[in-house]
Amino acid sequence: MDTAADSTEPASVARLASNAEELGGLTLADYATNVLRDRLIVTDIPPGTPMNDELLGRELGIGRTPVREAIKRLESEHLVSIYPRRGTFAAMVDITDLAEIAEIRGQLEPLAASRAATFASESARSAMLNLASTLESLDLAASDTATLMRYDLEVHRSIYAANGNKHLEGVLVKYDNLATRIWCMVIDRLPDVSDHIAEHIDLLRYIASGEAEKASRTAYEHVTSFEQLVRSTI
Repeated sequence: MDTAADSTEPASVARLASNAEELGGLTLADYATNVLRDRLIVTDIPPGTPMNDELLGRELGIGRTPVREAIKRLESEHLVSIYPRRGTFAAMVDITDLAEIAEIRGQLEPLAASRAATFASESARSAMLNLASTLESLDLAASDTATLMRYDLEVHRSIYAANGNKHLEGVLVKYDNLATRIWCMVIDRLPDVSDHIAEHIDLLRYIASGEAEKASRTAYEHVTSFEQLVRSTI
């Protein structure tokens, strides 16, 4: 049973689990979900990799039970595939999904940007301005892929969180994650993507200044350019 397995884990693992539980008030399952999700998104866990709950639990310093819960959640996000009698694997990436994902994002990203421009808190607006300034000060063309990915995710997640509709946020996080996985699979074949990341600067500033129409239009153009960029490699 999971309880017995967890109770026999080394003290060092138990301490790590305790620290994880205290991280931002997250439960162990939330912690595992967040860590595994980000690793799956940027393909640190490559598509098709077996997902062994015991090994992952030891790596994260937690028991198997929260890892199993995390895997169930990630299956619902299409990041993990579970096959009866075969096992659990990191979901494969199907580039042909790009059109459907882009269609959804093309409708919802402008809505989220417009809502964020209208409903974002002052602290969220200030954080967006700071993020825009950070991006502007960077030499994006000289930045490594991991850095560009990190900023792309940070920008989109900040906009989704500021839009004031948790259901819209949840849907967009899911599809942005799937789009990012596709991006990671083709990024070595892409031309310079620094201009794509730089597009976030105006978007963030439009939202921070409450310019909903400009934010909406820029978000749509950004999503469209992403699809065109990826399609150029196919």
